[in-house]
Parts: sequence; C-alpha cells; structure tokens
Amino acid sequence: MPLHRAHIALGANLADRAAAIAAAIDALASHPAIALIAQSSLHDTEPLGPPDQPRYLNAAVAIDTTLSPHALIGAMLDIERALGRDRSADALRWGPRTIDLDLLTYADLTLSEPALTIPHPRMHERAFVLAPLAEIAPDLIHPVLRRSIADLLDAMEHSQPPPVQSADTP
Repeated sequence: MPLHRAHIALGANLADRAAAIAAAIDALASHPAIALIAQSSLHDTEPLGPPDQPRYLNAAVAIDTTLSPHALIGAMLDIERALGRDRSADALRWGPRTIDLDLLTYADLTLSEPALTIPHPRMHERAFVLAPLAEIAPDLIHPVLRRSIADLLDAMEHSQPPPVQSADTP
C-alpha cells in the first residue's frame, strides 16, 4: 500500500487541553496504519465562535498513512469520540470542545464531498491552523491556492496580527 502524507490540526479548550492533545497524538501514532512524522508545539489561541468560552490550545501533526482519506477521517472521529467529543446535532458549532481533529491536507489531493473537503476549506483563513502547521511544514504547498503555508501565514500576519502565541505548556 502506498504511503500518503497528511496534515492534521488539533485543538482543545475544555479540561486539560494539553493532555487531550497529547492523547489524540498518541492515539494517531498508535494506529497501525499511521506513522507520526512531525508535531508542532502547542499554541494558545483565542476561541473562534461563541463568546465566553475558554482559550484553545492548538497544534498540528504530519503523518504518513496507508489509509484512504475517508478511512483516515473515520479514525480521527473515533479518536475524538474516545476523548469525549460530542459531534451530535445538539453540539454548538465552534463551541467549546474536549478535542477537535481536522484533516488539513492529504497528499496533494483536492476533494469536495458533502462529508469531506480536502484541503480543509478554511485552513488558509485561520492563524491558529497556519502557525502550528508552518512550524512542521512551512514549504507545504496548499493544493488549491498553490502557495506555501509559510507564505499564507506571512500574508495573514501582514494583514492583521494573528491571535496566536506559543503556549508555556509543554
């Protein structure tokens, strides 16, 4: 089976945020069809969405996998469920969460389906995604925009200061 490089964003803003991200990374790394290649530091960020919710910790990982994009999303959703994530219809969009895993890229694939869009459709608009991703894959080319992650982050930083800072948490 061929290996495919994928990039995943992780975020958490409930309970022990660092522990939730570490547990999600451990779960990804322990999957038999996933090899962890790189992981960013943790970034402390303002929440996007409803007010009065705790700050987020965000990170990004690069993996190699033999899973298809759909199987990878399935594994990511399983990890979220195991760590207490509620994705039911009652869950608040962009609300607080124990853990969030988003598939950012999968090789150079572009895909637009109701349940899966690759690359992530808003990744280039979010400093809390781009900053951790730029740590581990600055030269990664966005498959649609044809610009590097470092360039996208630089353009965002020059248009407005991103609400991202490295977290003191290991």
